[in-house]
Amino acid sequence: MRIVITGSIAYDYIMSFPGQFKDHILPAKLDSLALSFLVDSMTKHRGGVAPNIGYTLALLGEHPVLLATAGHDFADYRSWLESVGVDTRPVKIIPDVFTASFFAGKDRVNGLIALFYPGAMGYASEVSFSDLSYCPDFAMISPDDPAAMNKHMRECLQLGIPYAYDVSFQLARLSADEIMEGVLGCRMLVVNDYEMGMITDKTGVLETDPRLADKIVAVTRGENGASIYTDGRVYQIPVVPPRQILDPTGAGDAFRGGLLCGMAAGWDWSIAGRMGALAATYCLEVLGPQTFSYTRAEFVARYREHFDDEGVLDALLHD
Repeated sequence: MRIVITGSIAYDYIMSFPGQFKDHILPAKLDSLALSFLVDSMTKHRGGVAPNIGYTLALLGEHPVLLATAGHDFADYRSWLESVGVDTRPVKIIPDVFTASFFAGKDRVNGLIALFYPGAMGYASEVSFSDLSYCPDFAMISPDDPAAMNKHMRECLQLGIPYAYDVSFQLARLSADEIMEGVLGCRMLVVNDYEMGMITDKTGVLETDPRLADKIVAVTRGENGASIYTDGRVYQIPVVPPRQILDPTGAGDAFRGGLLCGMAAGWDWSIAGRMGALAATYCLEVLGPQTFSYTRAEFVARYREHFDDEGVLDALLHD
C-alpha cells in the first residue's frame, strides 16, 4: 500500500531549566513581563508530525511518502529520512525560509514555555496531490497549515483517495464546519481523548456517533491505552509498559505509524492497534520523536512478550 502523508516538518529545540518558571514570574508585573532563563542543556531533534509518522512506518518496512514543505535547512534532514526508507521527493523546498521550528523550555517539574515558528509550513498549500504521478492507496492528513489541511482533505475527496484525519493541535484554528467536513469525509479518524472531546464540543459528533459507523475511529487515552471503533465493534488496546519514560513527544505519531502499518497489511484491528501501542512505547523511552530504533525482528519479539499475534507478524520478518 502506498501511503502519502501530509503535515508539518519541523525541528524541535528542547531546553532544560533547573529551577521552576513559576518562581520567577511576578503576578503583579504580568503586564510588563520580561524574562530570560539560563538553561543547562539544549537538544535539537528531527520532528514534525508527518516525518514522525513516516519514520515509524519505515522502520516497520513500509515506504511512506511525504507531501509537505520545508525550508532551505532541510538537506540533512532529507538525507536522514531517505536513509531509513521515507520518500521525500514530493517535499517542496521554500527558499530563504527556515523549516518550521519548535522551541521549548522545560523546568524541573515539567513546566513548559514554548514558541512555534511555522516557517516553511506556512507554504504547505503550495503542494498538491495532483503533483504526484500516481494516485495513492491511502493518505494521512496530519496537522499542518490550516488552509493546507483543508486543501489536501478536499483533494482526497475529489480524487477518491481514502484518508485518515488527524486534526490534533489545529482544532483551535479550524471552524466547526471545516472539522465536520474532514471528519465525515475520512476513512479513519485518529485523535486522543481530549481532542475527541473538543471535536464533540465544536461539532456535536461523538466517537460512537452513527455518522461515523462506516469509519475507523481510533482514540488514544494515554496510560489507559486506546479504543478503536469500527464495524460496530470496539477494540480496547492496552499499553505496552515502558522500560523508562524520558519524553512523550511524538508518541502519538508513533502510534499512528504502527496503526497504519497494521492497516496496510490488512491485519485485524486488535493487532494493528497493539502495533501502534508498542511503537508509542518505544518513542516514550527516548528523548526526541525519531531517536528510537529497532529491527523488525526486535519489534516482533517485544510484541510477543506482551501479546499473541498467532503468527501474523511473521510477515514482517520475511518481507
